[in-house]
Amino acid sequence: MIKHLDWVDRYVDGQQDRVWHEMRQLGSRVREPAFAPQAQAVCDEMARRARSNIETLVARLREQGYRFHRNDDDQTPTEPYTPPGPKAEELLHWLEQRLGPLPMVLSSWIRIVGDVWLVGTHPQWPNSAAADPLVLELAGSRYPNSDIRDYFAEEIEAWQEDQEDQDELFLLPVAPDHYHKDNVSGGGPYGLILPDASADAYFVGEARMPLMAYLNWAFRHGGFPRPTGDQAQWRVIHQLSEGLHRL
Repeated sequence: MIKHLDWVDRYVDGQQDRVWHEMRQLGSRVREPAFAPQAQAVCDEMARRARSNIETLVARLREQGYRFHRNDDDQTPTEPYTPPGPKAEELLHWLEQRLGPLPMVLSSWIRIVGDVWLVGTHPQWPNSAAADPLVLELAGSRYPNSDIRDYFAEEIEAWQEDQEDQDELFLLPVAPDHYHKDNVSGGGPYGLILPDASADAYFVGEARMPLMAYLNWAFRHGGFPRPTGDQAQWRVIHQLSEGLHRL
């Protein structure tokens, strides 16, 4: 029996894994009136916790002398986190028009979190960019002078053209793969499979898993989940991950 009426209370009380499991079991039924308000409230609480985690990580990395930069030869400095802009709701509506239903967590992330880019170099851990630092660019807030819808539109059009030869769901690109984050030629971007009317999203990266599983994995490792073979990594991520929220 799904105890949907107390999802939020149970989530806040520490039963996050069980609540996500119950909501995933419902699939698209989670949007029915009996479930949707509580499910969206859980997703919004998740987003507030994720935003807090990101702000904490950025502050701790800056205290440690970390340089946030782009994945280019010049290591161009860049902002690691930008909250949602005024057009967040407009972007959500546009995506729904183009692709159909969006996972509830995607709506919460775009409205509450924004964009995160933890690529950079740590003074005590020179190959930190090889650790697949957390990047999620969903809201377009990192690029205020351009419209992320133009980029998404190009990807959607390319996918639609391919549908003549194959029947595949659309992969919304949200981050470079771990090679490109380290400024090395690699594979395709990480993404989310759409359309999807579920509560959680399906993340395609180095492995395929629910988005919440990926984010919890990343935060457990201080935003740097991929081993680099450098002993400094474990000391750094232990300091970064202490006290972060579980989503």
